[in-house]
Formats: sequence, structure tokens, C-alpha cells
Amino acid sequence: MNRLIVVGAGPAGLSLALQLAEAGLPVSLVEASTSFSRQFRGDGLMPSGLEALAQMGLWTLLQELPQRPLESWSIWLEGRELFQAEEPMGALQPCRLVSQAALLEAMLQRAVALPNLRWYPGQAVRDLLHSGDRISGVTLANGQTLAGSLVVGADGRQSLVRQRAGLHLQTSSPEIDVLWFRMPAPPRLLLHNCFLTLVAGGHIASAFVAPNGELQLGWVQQHPGEPLAPGESWVEAFAALAPAWLAEHLRAQAPALQGPIRLGVQVGLAPRWHRPGLLLLGDAAHPMSPIRAQGINMALRDSCVAARELISLWRANTAAGAHAAPGAAALDRTLERIQALRQPEIRAMQRLQRAEARQGHLIASQPLLRHALASMAFAAGPLACWSWIRRQQPLRLGLSGSLPSAVLR
Repeated sequence: MNRLIVVGAGPAGLSLALQLAEAGLPVSLVEASTSFSRQFRGDGLMPSGLEALAQMGLWTLLQELPQRPLESWSIWLEGRELFQAEEPMGALQPCRLVSQAALLEAMLQRAVALPNLRWYPGQAVRDLLHSGDRISGVTLANGQTLAGSLVVGADGRQSLVRQRAGLHLQTSSPEIDVLWFRMPAPPRLLLHNCFLTLVAGGHIASAFVAPNGELQLGWVQQHPGEPLAPGESWVEAFAALAPAWLAEHLRAQAPALQGPIRLGVQVGLAPRWHRPGLLLLGDAAHPMSPIRAQGINMALRDSCVAARELISLWRANTAAGAHAAPGAAALDRTLERIQALRQPEIRAMQRLQRAEARQGHLIASQPLLRHALASMAFAAGPLACWSWIRRQQPLRLGLSGSLPSAVLR
């Protein structure tokens, strides 16, 4: 069977299915949910993710979506601003906050218009089909079976496809959990959308305006389940870390605070992303920390590389006069190559995320260091800003040479 089956219509799976279908390959796209609405989805597109979307030919589509560019990043220690770094920090494009649900919906509308794509919404995968030692398709929760030459598991952190395939994650100890809140945004951030990192009293929080115009607040729990001080409210906990203008807004809008939504951090990397007839991509292969929104950006870059390799393989097979799927040996080599191409960047980004987390925890846990930096911000700020921007570049731009120069169409 020549069909490719993609399980999971998140950033990795949907963008891959779209690219394959636009190249003329027969694709089945399976998604357990009936909508893209979730309590929390990462909306930050770094230059690395924007590059991937441009490579996919989706730049015009992106421009049509509601979005909010991020204009700067600001670090506050004990209520004093250490520095502010302006976007785009040497990149061609600034970081953009784009509703992930809107992006996925736009890609889906483009994909379902293609005659060679079959869409299965609200259909969870129950199991994998086998033909000898190869994966040959999937069984859906309703009992329907789909046969294919390749199954791509892009079904997230708790990937059932990964579990059924007998592949496993090597996980690192969770460094953080994040609690997310939202409320109406202050006018100051609506005029100039700055991502604020707030460090004080041993705690770390963040604040920025989301694509829908709401203020999003993130509270880092270095010890999951860590309680507030007796009698303290979440508004007061954030206000204690915030500059005066933001603290005033938080207190004024306290009744409108919504949350928390807990984002549990599971960071890991599958030693093996493939087995005969099956490939893992995105969070199914490498769940990322939330630091610098690497989940969506790496997922898009995964699909960009996987699309190039699979389209090249299928076209080479067609050029040779074959009408069936590529041979098993050639397909397995391609799956191995996709992992080999993508794994170095994933390892590098996870290593950089761990370094960022350690630095944040170090500053949060050292009151003398925090107060010294805060009191000397006028002198220490420029050097701290230079060092911070330098560290951010690979997290923003990705690993050089990790994307194809052009996507085949």
C-alpha cells in the first residue's frame, strides 16, 4: 500500500501531511481530537520556526493570521530592570506570537482541499498493524484499519504510537513545572509587547501579551506542588515580583485572573525514532522544555526535513518506473537518515534549555547575587544583556545547516 499515515495533527504531523499531500503523495491524517482548542498551546514562533514555515511555502498563509510580534525581552530582579533586549536581536525576523490553534486550522483547511489527503478527525489510534517485523498501518478506536507503507507518529508527549511500537524515551529529571494564568492586559504591554522575566524572593515568573490580547502570566515551580505562603493569593505572589506599574495592574484586575493551568514538564529524547515502517517526530520523539517555545519550532523543523527526505524517496521510486511504495530497505534507510539529520539540533536545543534553566535557578536561589545585580543594574546591565543575547541566538535561530535549502514540491 502506497499510502502514508500521519498520526497527530499538531505542528509536526499536520505540517508534514500538508507538505506530502502538496507533493502529490497519498496521505491519511488521523487526529484523536475534533478541534484544535486546548487549554494551553505554545504560540511563540522563533526565527527558526519562521524559517521552517517559509521553507514549506506557508509564509503567505502565516501573514494572514492574527499575530502579535514580540518587541523586546526584559529581565527584572527584585523589582528593578536589569536590562531590556530589543527584537529581532540580529535575526531577519522578530519572534512572533501566533495562535497555534489558528495556524493549525489554516494548514488543515489547505490540506483537506487536496484530493490525495484523507482526514480522520476525532479518531484515536488504538493499535498498530504488523506485517512480519514491519509496521503496516493502524487500527482506530472505532475498529477501522488503515494500511500504509509508513506510519508517522506525531501524537505528542504521551505518544501511543511510540508506546505501541516498543520505542521509549530517555527522560531527564523535570527541572520545572509552569503554572499559567491569564487576565486583561495592561495598556503598556499592548503598546509595546515585551516578554518580562521576573525574579525575586527565590521565585521566577513571566508576563507577556498573547496573540488574543490577553496578559499571560507564568509561574515557575522549581519544586512541583510547591505551595504559596499562608494567606497569599496568586495576584499578590506575582505582584511581589513585578515592577510597580505591573503590580498595580495585577491588583486592579485581580477578579479577572483565570488559572492556573499546570504545564508539567517532561523532557526526553527517544534513542531510536524509527523501526521498520514507522517514524516518530516532534514531541513523540523528543518532548521539549517550554523554555523559548522550542516544542513548536523544533516540530516544524522536524517536518520540514522529513518531508524533503520522504518526497525525494517517493519521487526517485516513481522516476524508476515503479508504481508501488519504495522498497522496504530504501524506506528504512530514509527513516534512519531523518533521525540522523534532526537529532543533533534536538540534542543541542535541549542542552541549551537545561543551561538556561540552571542559570535561572542559580539566580533565583542566590539572594546576595540577585540583590547585587539589581543594585548595580546601571553598570552590570549592558554586560548581562550582551551575554544573554549571545546565549539566546542558537535557541532563536536553531542549529546552522539543520534545514534543507529548499523543499521539494
